[in-house]
Parts: sequence; structure tokens; C-alpha cells
Amino acid sequence: MKDPLLSVRNLGVAFGNRVVFQHLSFEVNFGDCLAIIGPNGAGKTVLLKALQHLIPYEGEIKWNPEARLGYVPQSVAADRELPLKVGELLAAKARVLHLPDQEMDQVSSELNLSPEFLNAGIGTLSGGQFQKVLIAFALLGRPNVLLFDEPTASLDELTEERIYELVHQLQIQRGITLFLVSHDLSVVYRYATQVLCLSKGMICMGPPKEIMTPKTLEELYGAPPKYYRHPQHL
Repeated sequence: MKDPLLSVRNLGVAFGNRVVFQHLSFEVNFGDCLAIIGPNGAGKTVLLKALQHLIPYEGEIKWNPEARLGYVPQSVAADRELPLKVGELLAAKARVLHLPDQEMDQVSSELNLSPEFLNAGIGTLSGGQFQKVLIAFALLGRPNVLLFDEPTASLDELTEERIYELVHQLQIQRGITLFLVSHDLSVVYRYATQVLCLSKGMICMGPPKEIMTPKTLEELYGAPPKYYRHPQHL
């Protein structure tokens, strides 16, 4: 049997006296789509950062040696009004990684980034277009694991659907393992193979049909699930 992609044992993160989560243990296999759900402040983004060793933590995080990570953050602190073109941003990463020109061409083709789009200024892009740039940026370097932190939080419903469908197609075409933080429970039902629930005093994991019951969701969010929707839809 092939070793798991990721093994986490007794993981805990705290900032000073504030414990975000503790005693978290789970495994993820190659090809999975793990959705991480829970109310705001439960530690979903913190978990993704810990998995990338970006913040201090206790416990063990063991990635398979074959794992190559790509990350699409919820937001970017860069000034989008900088006089920087899409193609220049992607080319800069390609140079840092010493990637051949063919890889940037392949990523552009997979995401349907036209020459006109690559020549557009970052500050002129819509939210959905900018999200595609972040996905393209993450795909450079041929990762086989993508971590998405609420990738459609600021997008309208139609654009959100297109981004999730794009991500799903990438998973199929490239055989990528996905870690997906999302508030959209319909997306979780549709695409996830495993669901990890994070909440104060409650941690559970399993297939969507077993985990995402009305009772569990009410315990997780502190309200019946019919009242809990993506924040932009409230």
C-alpha cells in the first residue's frame, strides 16, 4: 500500500495564551480532495499555514517526499495598482524556479490565458480574473498538491462556480490533491472526498455523506445549516 500523502499527528497551534486548535490528527491520500470547514476563527487558514511550516506548531506534520506544494491564498497583500502585467508576474516566478518557457505556455493554455490577458495590467483585472492569475502562479513548478484558502470569497456566485469547476478540472487533468477551505457547503458536497471539521472543542473527519449531517453541521456552526450560507449570500 502506498504511503499517505500527508500524516498529521497531535498538531496544535497557539498564539500566546490563545489556543487555535490542539490534538489534531488526520491523514490525506494522493488524489483526495480534502475540504476544511468550520466557522470563522476556527483555525482553517492557520491550519493551511502550519501545513506549509509557515508558523510555529506543536506535533508532527509529515509530507510524503513526492509532495510538491502550491498555494492559492485567500487574499494577497500586494498592491494591485502596481504597473505590472500578468505575464511579467508569471515570468518572474518562472525565472526564480528556472522553469522552461514551455511550462508557462502550458499553464497559460490550461487556464485559457490569452496573449491579451497576459499583457493586461494586474490592476485592470476583475476579481475572477485576478483569482485565475493566482491559480496560474501556484501551478508554476508542477505542484501535485494545491492548497486553496477560500479561493472565491470575494467573487460573485457565477464567477465562483467557474473557478471551482476550473479547479476540479485541474485536479482531474493533473492528478492533483486538493486542500480546500470553503464556506460553500454545496461545493464541499460536490467535490470533496474527505471533510475535516474544525470548531472550538469539536474536530471530526470523514466522507461528506457521513460527516455533513444536519446534526453535525448544527453542532459545528452553532445554528441549523439552513441558516448558514456563504457570507456574500447573507
